[in-house]
Amino acid sequence: MAIQIRKTGLQIETTLIEGGKAAAVPLKLFTAFAVVKNPWAGRGFVDDLKPEIHAGAPVLGELLTKMIIDAVGSGDAVEGYGKSAVVGLDGEIEHGSALIHTLRFGNFYRQAVGAKSYLAFCNTRGPANAPIMIPLMDKNDEGRRSHYLTIQTSIPDAPAADEIVVALGASIGGRPHHRIGDRYQDLKDLGQDVANPAGV
Repeated sequence: MAIQIRKTGLQIETTLIEGGKAAAVPLKLFTAFAVVKNPWAGRGFVDDLKPEIHAGAPVLGELLTKMIIDAVGSGDAVEGYGKSAVVGLDGEIEHGSALIHTLRFGNFYRQAVGAKSYLAFCNTRGPANAPIMIPLMDKNDEGRRSHYLTIQTSIPDAPAADEIVVALGASIGGRPHHRIGDRYQDLKDLGQDVANPAGV
């Protein structure tokens, strides 16, 4: 059964001043979301989620990736990226996870932006207007803390109890005045091998 999409949306946020100081380069955050009918809601406990994953995840991955790339202008320009799902109250968190934690969803985005790191994620459950949290990290460098960001937004009428909100997030730039260093400096300070942080 094809995924039923009730609405989509795109949000762009630009931070010009942070901490009372103008940003040398404004931070731009992008959110693309789709509100979909939960294909498992109202059916009791469903053991096999694969048919709906295979039908819905690629559609959402392709759609939301295109929305982000069209808004940003190119995949190369995306620096930070992440994903999120919010399940309505008649569903399980597993239902949202099913749609975003599959290569059939995430590979569209990873390939479009040429990413090396995994997609940061959040999956929660809530009513309409619940917070949609999209954690971001640098698409090529998991230790680059300047790009540890979180997009927070909400949709006044979603998710309904039998819906799921699926979202992708992107950043151009990191926090405007980042000054806590990166993971690699911590490893050096602790006397650990940056190339082999696990010591194996």
